[in-house]
Amino acid sequence: MTTYSAPVTDMQFVQRELSGLEEIATLPGFEEASPELVETVLEEAAKLAGEVLTPLNRVGDTEGARVEGDEVLLPDGFGDAYNELADGGWLSLVHNPEFGGQGLPQLVSMAVEEMWNSANLSLSLCPLLTKGAIEAIEAHASGALKDAYLPKLISGEWSATMNLTEPQAGSDLAAVRTEATREGDHYRIRGQKIYITWGEHGLTGNIIHLVLARLPDAPPGVGGISLFLVPKFLPNADGTPGERNDLKVVSIEHKLGIHASPTCVMSFGESDGAVGYLVGEENRGLACMFTMMNDARIGVGLQGLALCERAYQQAVIYAKDRVQGNLPGERERVSIIKHADVRRMLMLMKAQTEACRAVAYASAAASDFFKHHADEETRARHRARWELLTPIVKGWCTEVSQEVTSLGIQIHGGMGFVEETGAAQYYRDARITTIYEGTTGIQAGDLVGRKVMRDGGEGMQTMLAEIRSIAEQGGFGWEEALSGAVDQLEEATRWLLANGGDDLHAPGAASFNYLMLAGTVVGGWQMARSAIAAQRCLTAGNENEAFYQAKIATARFYADHLLPRSGAYLAAATVGSASTMALADEQF
Repeated sequence: MTTYSAPVTDMQFVQRELSGLEEIATLPGFEEASPELVETVLEEAAKLAGEVLTPLNRVGDTEGARVEGDEVLLPDGFGDAYNELADGGWLSLVHNPEFGGQGLPQLVSMAVEEMWNSANLSLSLCPLLTKGAIEAIEAHASGALKDAYLPKLISGEWSATMNLTEPQAGSDLAAVRTEATREGDHYRIRGQKIYITWGEHGLTGNIIHLVLARLPDAPPGVGGISLFLVPKFLPNADGTPGERNDLKVVSIEHKLGIHASPTCVMSFGESDGAVGYLVGEENRGLACMFTMMNDARIGVGLQGLALCERAYQQAVIYAKDRVQGNLPGERERVSIIKHADVRRMLMLMKAQTEACRAVAYASAAASDFFKHHADEETRARHRARWELLTPIVKGWCTEVSQEVTSLGIQIHGGMGFVEETGAAQYYRDARITTIYEGTTGIQAGDLVGRKVMRDGGEGMQTMLAEIRSIAEQGGFGWEEALSGAVDQLEEATRWLLANGGDDLHAPGAASFNYLMLAGTVVGGWQMARSAIAAQRCLTAGNENEAFYQAKIATARFYADHLLPRSGAYLAAATVGSASTMALADEQF
């Protein structure tokens, strides 16, 4: 019951019918992204996910990673699987051809990345961090650093990490204490970082750490943080790994999930100081790191979606196979998928998974447009949409994964609570997605503070207008529910803008419920668009009639069972902060 079959049909439907793949393929640099090429990429990626990565998922969970001396040892098979990804060019899909990438749209790469995450979340975390580091280096590093590091990172020959958190700092990066001192053309880095995903391993010939540190004369707070590239091995003149840098793994964490992903405590500069190279400008490191962090936020939201898909697939298989009970008025025992309550849970899983996919892929499409469109105004519009969707993808999709993976266990009944079925692993793995790369509260605060209140709600109002135009299209039965949900999100937005400045605690008290309201409504919008597109395909006589009919039915279920949650989110988001802040600290 631990098999995985990539939902290629649904991925292609979302890409073509909802996310504008055909138009993206006309953008400068994307001309080769034809439907035929994309179909081939997805089909081959699906084979690799199912045949190579999926069998290692359970192995990784049970064996885990471990430290021996200064080395991290991984479960059997992980090295060979990573090499298949790298040797097959799978890690270079989206990157700049100037440095060896294939230059395909993010919308295409996202579908492939979803497959890796569904098949084996622990292993997929390694290329996820490398991908974000590549974005940061390309955007901010010197030409010399780009030439020296990007080709090997893009090929997968080397990997990369993100080093932000410290024991005393957590998410408060203003408290970072790692030190950097100038020394000629480089810097010496000294300090300790925690929760460093894939901070040490033997999969690649070198590991490139992007490290936040503070110069001796830096101003206090986040305005005094710089970003440094710190390689595990200092490259020789010919680019091969040379002398070992002054850094090491101290330990790895024993975690609830993602057991095969080594989460490391890293020590820099216990002897002479680790050699590091400045990325961007001194004291401007956080702005540089945000390039990597934003990429990772979308990537983690994608992980939430991927685990929803994996849990749903296993729950369907089990529900069809498990015989228990009988239907009202009948004597014959039936598979539990016949029972209405099991179907309710399966539909909750299916509807939310498909909604998350559509929302996540919409963010990828926005990224492609704002990075590659020729028109400046169009780029700005899509960038604003991408920025608005980023905390929703990260926050909402990962919160949804908590519910969906939990429902997967519930459908299994007692067997879901038994590790051997595999259902519990998805639930355990999903739990971290609401925490790393910024907790749900941080995403909600970003959405409310930076993305809604900062521009007076302009970006949100633009999106609400688009949702209304879809809600006005009749004939499906979900129009009233979607229209009402849009009204509720608009009301919550108005309330925030009116009250967020007077009550200092109001934005924080409202932010989680506002995020969940926004995600629920945006998900409903995408499901409505799915139904309209599916009907269009049916009318045109496209094959796979059952798939399109299921799309329409699933959209209706979303409207009936999930959009009503918007009312509760609205009420909680607009009640104010009085009851939230009522107790004194000692009363807890």
